[in-house]
Amino acid sequence: MPLSQLQPASLWHYFSVICSIPHPSKHEEVLVAFILEEAQKFGVIAERDRIGNVRLSKSASPGCESAIPMVLQSHIDMVPQKNAGTEHDFETDPIQAYVDGDWVTAKGTTLGADNGIGVAAILAVMFSQDLQHGPIEALLTVDEEAGMTGAFELKEDWFDGKLLLNLDTEEEGELYVGCAGGVDVNVRWPVELISTQSNVSEAIKISVTGLKGGHSGIDIHKGRGNANKLLNRVLLMLSQQMEIAIVDLQGGTLRNAIPREAFATIVIPQEAKPQLDALMAPIVDDIDDEYSFVESDLSIDLSSVALPDFIMDQQATLGLLHAILACPNGVLRNSDRFEGVVETSSNLGIISLECADEDQSDKNEALVSLKFMTRSLKDHARDSAVQRIRSCFELIGAEVEATGAYPGWSPSENPALLESMQSVYQSLYASVPNTQIIHAGLECGLLGAKYPHWDMISFGPTITGAHSPDEQVNIPSVEKFWDYLVATLKHFSNKETL
Repeated sequence: MPLSQLQPASLWHYFSVICSIPHPSKHEEVLVAFILEEAQKFGVIAERDRIGNVRLSKSASPGCESAIPMVLQSHIDMVPQKNAGTEHDFETDPIQAYVDGDWVTAKGTTLGADNGIGVAAILAVMFSQDLQHGPIEALLTVDEEAGMTGAFELKEDWFDGKLLLNLDTEEEGELYVGCAGGVDVNVRWPVELISTQSNVSEAIKISVTGLKGGHSGIDIHKGRGNANKLLNRVLLMLSQQMEIAIVDLQGGTLRNAIPREAFATIVIPQEAKPQLDALMAPIVDDIDDEYSFVESDLSIDLSSVALPDFIMDQQATLGLLHAILACPNGVLRNSDRFEGVVETSSNLGIISLECADEDQSDKNEALVSLKFMTRSLKDHARDSAVQRIRSCFELIGAEVEATGAYPGWSPSENPALLESMQSVYQSLYASVPNTQIIHAGLECGLLGAKYPHWDMISFGPTITGAHSPDEQVNIPSVEKFWDYLVATLKHFSNKETL
């Protein structure tokens, strides 16, 4: 069944178009051009600020002109992740979305339901001819997934709205009233390489694959394996049995996605190679035993590769492995105030070792790079986690930089918006939605800093596997999400104040 046959038709139409237009972070221009052209077609005011965010503005339905002005908000970009072996260029190729039972997913890549469903809903509202609503604006931000650049640089005094509905959460039936803040932590460690003793050495590639990965905020509490940390564990345990030297190290692709795959090439003494399989077996068995319930497809494999000319020496190798072992990863603390909510976490999203280019005369240099995403409901706890990472790597002489820090979104002291949203949901579905605080970087914290008078709330359909090729969106939940959004707009079209 094509997406165009799903209900609500207008939302799925726009989501289908969004999938057909490449729009990874920092490459949203073609999709923005479509939105601006569509706005002109329907007579909706459209403009952009200097960073590239889009503002749409639509007059109230007849008789609703004095209603509370509202803002709908989502981000335009998507996370580009694909399975090993999937041929896909996110800058040129459309997402191959398809229906699988009650779900829409994509062939071998992220789907972009985060936040494409929210964008599609906003376009369906803004370009509709028959919905009842008061004065309404839309904010479509750019580059959310790669650093929240759009929210950071949002133009001030641009909006007239008083209430903001963020459509970027991933569990239907839940209303989000707060979120974690975050910061990027970047580690750089230049290392000198030494010549390989080619006559007495063997090169081995170790691959950790088949992990689920996922969103480094929403999925961080699920106990999933981090490929970078598991690979490091394997290497460190091998180093206790034999002399090893790292040649190459690559894992993860995004600092805000739990890494699903990691690869290392090491050099070992020739005499140790016959023992390698026997030494690896208990290491792999122990990891399988720990992760079998949540990571049924985990695979740790060995293969022989060509011997390189240069390697890290043993001291540098062990220093790096111990620093990675010691650095914090996963859930660091749960909230004491909000039951079941992660307060602070860290994700080692990317690790790489890049040697000098072939055309450079001095090839005995390399750069180790690591990228973390650290989150917390409390800014001081976030900064403390950064200091823990800093301590681990400064001990081996690495440079550590924290960039792009953004605040969390604290729950409002005024319950009026939440109570209204609960009332609308209950009138539709005869149940009260859950109130949640999400351990992810919604833009609401930054948006609230720019527009402190906004009352904000966030909701969305059910999306699983965000930031991974397992991403999928539940079709029945999209219909409920849409009906709830339409009913909310109608509810506030008759209200001049909360």
